[in-house]
Amino acid sequence: MSANSAEPGPRVEVVLVKGGRTKIRYPAELLSDDGVRVSVRAPWAGEGVRDFGFVRFEPGDVFTEYYWRNRWYSVKEVRAADGSVKGWYCDITRPAVVSGTEVVVEDLDLDLWRSADGSDVRRLDEDEFAESGLAQTDPEAASAAVAALDGLESLAREGGFEDLLD
Repeated sequence: MSANSAEPGPRVEVVLVKGGRTKIRYPAELLSDDGVRVSVRAPWAGEGVRDFGFVRFEPGDVFTEYYWRNRWYSVKEVRAADGSVKGWYCDITRPAVVSGTEVVVEDLDLDLWRSADGSDVRRLDEDEFAESGLAQTDPEAASAAVAALDGLESLAREGGFEDLLD
């Protein structure tokens, strides 16, 4: 299915798991699945407005989301209702698992934001990650999560995610 197609693609459910429980589940349009990377598009699935101080997610926003079966992150391009790019929100997760019509990812607390113009790149929730105890309970996963965050931050500072998402 092409991302430029006028007809909507098949529907999938994105399931974000945190601490062994479903944090959020929402419908999305499947754009592509090449066996390694899955791309979906969905409207802002949160309730009302979520103001982070550096960006607001709100009704009308559209997220084009990229999940990998072999990488420890997902990247979400965020567009306002008028189509302008707000930026990219990246979740550090275990590799995605696709089962039937579900894309399931386990959130590992670390996040990264890159504004549309690249002037604002910030690491988020490192305190939550430390408090999660993952470094003690699963040191290999914690190491993979930190490496994924470091890699995404380097990409964000060096010009963005275009090569990653093409």
